[in-house]
Amino acid sequence: MIEFFFDCSSPWTYLAFHNIQPLAKELGAEIIWRPILVGGIFNTVNPSVYAQREKPVPLKARYMKKDLEDWARSAGLSIKMPPTVFPVNSVKAMRGCIWLGKDMVPFATSVFETYWGEDKDISQDAVLAEICRKVGVDEQKFFAGISEQGIKDQLKANTEEVVARGGFGSPTIFVNKTDMYFGNDRLPLIREALLRNKASAA
Repeated sequence: MIEFFFDCSSPWTYLAFHNIQPLAKELGAEIIWRPILVGGIFNTVNPSVYAQREKPVPLKARYMKKDLEDWARSAGLSIKMPPTVFPVNSVKAMRGCIWLGKDMVPFATSVFETYWGEDKDISQDAVLAEICRKVGVDEQKFFAGISEQGIKDQLKANTEEVVARGGFGSPTIFVNKTDMYFGNDRLPLIREALLRNKASAA
């Protein structure tokens, strides 16, 4: 089993969300999707992210942009870094993922592509309504659903849970509850972990 804690506002999560699905399918692993707010994590345990944004190291920032573009090309995805609005408030989109539950993947995929590929502001209701129409979600029910207290509480609980389990950003990925991995570039290690688990279960 794979637990995938994610926020659509993260570029590396965009890549990992795309890349982990064929890996899980190939190895017969179930993915449990766990929407979070990465800003809540940064505020609680990883404020260095904000300092890095305020005073970036120019050489590192230039390389990170190239690195993202290389990974995106490898995955067959288009990415604009930074987007026009960055960082973006993803709270409504992530509440939407919670509200959709088991049906969240097409919506989350469209949110990622709309923000990172099309450079549209996913904090705006008009953009979210457009995404709903694109993936066949009733937009009136969507906006009513994401305003429910239970949905808000679940997003907060997911965010607090990943911090309690050792996470410090997005994507945070667990194999069999306790084996934690962070970031898109850890997928080869996740593959090895899944293969080890399959071998030990055989």
